[in-house]
Amino acid sequence: MKFRELSIPGAFEITPQQHGDPRGLFMEWYRHDRLAEVVGHPLRLAQGNLSVSAKDVVRGIHFADVPPSQAKYVSCVRGAVLDVVVDIRVGSPTFGRWEFVRLDDVDRRSVYVPEGFGHGFCALTDDATLHYVCSETYNPTGEHAVHPLDPDLAIAWPTDAPQLSARDDAAPTLAEALAAGLLPSYEECMKYTASL
Repeated sequence: MKFRELSIPGAFEITPQQHGDPRGLFMEWYRHDRLAEVVGHPLRLAQGNLSVSAKDVVRGIHFADVPPSQAKYVSCVRGAVLDVVVDIRVGSPTFGRWEFVRLDDVDRRSVYVPEGFGHGFCALTDDATLHYVCSETYNPTGEHAVHPLDPDLAIAWPTDAPQLSARDDAAPTLAEALAAGLLPSYEECMKYTASL
C-alpha cells in the first residue's frame, strides 16, 4: 500500500498492492494503522456508503460542519470516476485549490478526504460505483455543498454535459458560502484533527 499526499496537504491517494493469479486477486483495501501513521490520527469508521452513478453525473462539492466534520476514505469498486478534493478551509494556504484522482476498478486506488475538505466526483462510466467509509454519520443539519460548476473554482470536469442533482444545482458558489459563514476555518480544522 502506497500513500501519496496530494497538492493539498492532508489529502492522500492510496494505491494498493494487488496480488493476482488465475483465480483472481487479493489486496488490502484499507489499513487503519497505516492510515493513522500517515495522516497523524485514526479514522473512526462510523458509516459506510455506496453510490452508483451514470456517466457524466457530477456529485458534490459536499462538506460537513467542523467539528466534527466527516473524513472519508473513498474507492471505486466498479467503473471509473474522477474524484476531486477541494480545500474550502478559510485561511488555508491552499484555499480554493482542488485536485483530481482517477479511481477505477483496475488500479483500485482510494482517496482519503480529511475533515473540513470538500469532496465530489464525475462518473466516467455508466454504473460507476463508489464505496466509502466516513468518520461520522450523516447529519442533515450539518451537511453543506458548494456548486460544482462554480466558475471561480473552475474545476475541469471531464464532461460537456454534467448531470447534477437539484440540491447540487442549487448550492451556493464558494464566495456565497464564504459570505454566509458556511465554510470551516483552517484553524478550526487543524485544532480538531490535532485532538483526535
